[in-house]
Amino acid sequence: MRLSRYFLPVLKETPAEAQIASHRLMLRAGMIKQASAGIYSWLPLGYKILKKIETIVHEEQVRAGHIPMLMPTLQSADLWKESGRYDAYGPEMLRIRDRQDRDMLYGPTNEEMITDIFRSYVRSYKDLPLTLYHIQWKFRDEIRPRFGVMRGREFLMKDGYNFDLTKEDALHAYNRHLVSYLRSYERMGLQAIPMRADSGPIGGDDTHEFLVLAETGESEVFYDAEITDLKFGDREIDYDSVEQCQGVLEEFTSRYARTDETHDEAVWADVPEDRRRVARGIEVGQIFYFGTKYSEAMNAVVQGPDGKQAPVHMGSHGIGVSRLLGAIIEANHDDKGIIWPEGVTPFHVGIVNIKSGDAEADAACEDLYKSFVKLGLEPLYDDRNERAGGKFATMDLIGLPWRVTVGPRGLKNGVVELTSRRTGESEELPPEEAVAKIAAIYAGV
Repeated sequence: MRLSRYFLPVLKETPAEAQIASHRLMLRAGMIKQASAGIYSWLPLGYKILKKIETIVHEEQVRAGHIPMLMPTLQSADLWKESGRYDAYGPEMLRIRDRQDRDMLYGPTNEEMITDIFRSYVRSYKDLPLTLYHIQWKFRDEIRPRFGVMRGREFLMKDGYNFDLTKEDALHAYNRHLVSYLRSYERMGLQAIPMRADSGPIGGDDTHEFLVLAETGESEVFYDAEITDLKFGDREIDYDSVEQCQGVLEEFTSRYARTDETHDEAVWADVPEDRRRVARGIEVGQIFYFGTKYSEAMNAVVQGPDGKQAPVHMGSHGIGVSRLLGAIIEANHDDKGIIWPEGVTPFHVGIVNIKSGDAEADAACEDLYKSFVKLGLEPLYDDRNERAGGKFATMDLIGLPWRVTVGPRGLKNGVVELTSRRTGESEELPPEEAVAKIAAIYAGV
């Protein structure tokens, strides 16, 4: 992509309504535009990153053996009345009526709908275990939408639902989701800590939230400092292995880590004082096991191996896809702008021509552009007839991890400048070596 042909409406001034870094930088970088309170249009740059996050989530869910599908945004209220949640959910649920005067709602979650789908087709324990998921827009009518995509009313979420014959099988599905979430977050350059949480309107006793530590987090969190040393890394996990998945759960949840809603001072006192940490956290996902709460209410039963009908054990598992974008920025920015981790960057490398119109510089940039594309990488080439300072400021603002700067002076010596956005360090390299180095970096992502 060439910047002269891209739609990137960057702002020089900080919007007055933006209270936190992610909201401020997303507006300034031309990633989103507010349509109404808590509802945003996703402009090309923001949409591109959103799709990258969505792709990572899809890949890790499929790796774990979960099956993608798609459910509608609008749901019949009848299903929610059947489960008993229609009146219990609260004013966050947007209730509407269609032209036939039927009660409808804009889905805040999909437990009822997926249970109805399951009970319509599955009759035997032989069809279990089964986990279905989708990535779909949700709506929750927050009383005070704020902080941009971090607490909006409309948001993109991955929600998955497991159906199992026994509690033991369902808890294995719970552990399987925990493993897949850890992999997803690390691929995005995030450390998301699983913390004992409150189930809220979803229900159930077993639940963990995944929180990213950030000063702007909405939750106060209490944790053992040892947990921040844990990394999932590139280890291979057999998702069918109960022992391996249980082992990961124990590794990542055996140390104290809780939100303020479930904080227990008596248990907290057992953590060595030098390891106790109190901070703020941004929730980016949650997993639940809630047993037969919905299957009993909605008659989602299967015939067991003994020939008797039994309600299935269920859980639901969500990742805030659009919310993650804000969380990544909160954890990766400086006073110049965003610093994207390589796993989610909208473009792999920026090319800055500091003297557009110079024949040699133009030709060198074109060669670099073609070389990156040939390797399957996406460069963003700033070919505009602008001052070099303005081009650097734009690249710093939008946060591409790597920048190649091309100018007549360097070309006379046969080199270009390769700069890391995260460290600010630069080195001069022949163009082909700069391309090879960038390719090697992304080969390991």
